[in-house]
Amino acid sequence: MGIKLELEKFTFPGVGEERPLVMAGPCSAETEEQVMETARQLKENGINIFRAGIWKPRTRPNTFEGVGKEGLPWLKKVHNELGMLTATEVANANHVFEALKYGVDILWIGARTTANPFAVQEIADALEGVDIPVLIKNPVNPDVELWIGAFERLNQAGIKKLAAIHRGFSTYGKTFYRNDPQWQIPIELKRRIPDLPMITDPSHICGNRELLFEISQEAMDLNFDGLIIESHICPDKAISDAGQQITPKALKELLDKLVLRKPNIENTLIMNSLEDLRQEIDKYDDKLLDILASRMMVAEKIGLYKKEHNLTILQSGRWDELLQERTRKAMKKGLSEEFIIKVLRAIHQESINRQTKIMNE
Repeated sequence: MGIKLELEKFTFPGVGEERPLVMAGPCSAETEEQVMETARQLKENGINIFRAGIWKPRTRPNTFEGVGKEGLPWLKKVHNELGMLTATEVANANHVFEALKYGVDILWIGARTTANPFAVQEIADALEGVDIPVLIKNPVNPDVELWIGAFERLNQAGIKKLAAIHRGFSTYGKTFYRNDPQWQIPIELKRRIPDLPMITDPSHICGNRELLFEISQEAMDLNFDGLIIESHICPDKAISDAGQQITPKALKELLDKLVLRKPNIENTLIMNSLEDLRQEIDKYDDKLLDILASRMMVAEKIGLYKKEHNLTILQSGRWDELLQERTRKAMKKGLSEEFIIKVLRAIHQESINRQTKIMNE
């Protein structure tokens, strides 16, 4: 179901409307010299929006939590001397007041703050009546409703210039990335709020500068609107998140390598060919739905049999055997292990849900 927000299309002075919109700068503002030199080099390499963390939420105390409001005059100097727009993260009302006092052009709400509706509401109340773009990062956990709720709170406070930042999601186990991209979640947000600009944060998804291009290209292939990438004049000496930052020169090289594909099809022949393939997909989807419906009918019959003979719903040995066998078969047919395990688990859970209902009748 679509979400109705009152949004204004916004553009930034000195920033073109072509994709991708790029925001770049250090994870943390460390010194005035570091901020100004990074900004100068970014400006020389075509970047017009400078981002820097002033307040840094940290997992553990007694670690670097940002320079605080001492760094805000540095951002103002970037704006005044270089003509760049500035952006920083705010996590409470005091951050908002201080950032506005020093003329910060763009605010963003971080993933940990998005996960706290009380904090988001405090920021929304502080921004009531203010005309400023606000970008909202996805919550730490994969919860699209919580993400949407943050946009609704800001919108109800009168903020109409809104955009989403996709920075990946925390997972308990080890993954290839610092934060799992889980592309299906920003895609679902875009489906629910089609006019909402979507910006990807490859730095926080990857946690490793070597992976930045891959994620940036995937975001562009999905027709996302922009990128927010951490850049530092001496990345290896950065006080925070050194491994995921790149120099302004390396950022320019990354952006130059991106392939920007067309979101719309203008060639009639290509459109017709694509439509034929889509119709073929539709037929397979219809067959798939029929097969799933038939499978669930059999699962219900099994549920009735288990109830009649006083058997438990879950029989772990059978499920483990099925999962391994089906996964092997699927991989031989060219399907990825990750994909088929997700599908099988979803089907199995639905079977359990139906059998549980039968047991309780």
